[in-house]
Amino acid sequence: MLTPAQQRTLDFIRHYLARQGFAPTLTEIAEGLGVRSRGSMHKQVQALADAEVIRLIPGRKRGIELTDEAENQGPTIPLLGRIAAGHPIEAIPDQETLNVAEFLLGPGRFALQVRGDSMIEAGILDGDTVIIRPQDIANDGDIVVALIDNEEATLKRFHHRVGNKLELAPENRSLRPLVLDAHRVRIQGVLVAQLRTY
Repeated sequence: MLTPAQQRTLDFIRHYLARQGFAPTLTEIAEGLGVRSRGSMHKQVQALADAEVIRLIPGRKRGIELTDEAENQGPTIPLLGRIAAGHPIEAIPDQETLNVAEFLLGPGRFALQVRGDSMIEAGILDGDTVIIRPQDIANDGDIVVALIDNEEATLKRFHHRVGNKLELAPENRSLRPLVLDAHRVRIQGVLVAQLRTY
């Protein structure tokens, strides 16, 4: 059983190999995952080798290979929790296939399960799973995970307002937007996709 950090490292390696056709270096993995310590990254990669999901090839700068076990695992991202009430996946015209790994996976991405109906008019329903790209800034109109007063996390549409205010707007006409002083709001990520099962 891999730790969440090890799983993120494996997912990054798998995604990089699929995209580039060759393995990442330790430095590229560390940069891609936002890890400052190369030594810490080396330990994560060695732990994956010990778990036999990758092979390390001595003497090669890009000496990482996925084992059969890693190839047979579906790519995963961590489900970090639930969030109060979130943009449907857009159709891609004239495209016959969709690489799910490339669509959903990326450095540091995480999943949250939606609770509530505040985003229903954006097509995000209670029980949906949203995929979030971690970042601390957002553009007007983005759907974001926002932490209010370091206590309550919510999924809302983001807008700047005059007077150093921010608006977190629901996509449900029966609910009112929150207009807050900017210092009370920390952006934790931006919505990039959602999943729904039937």
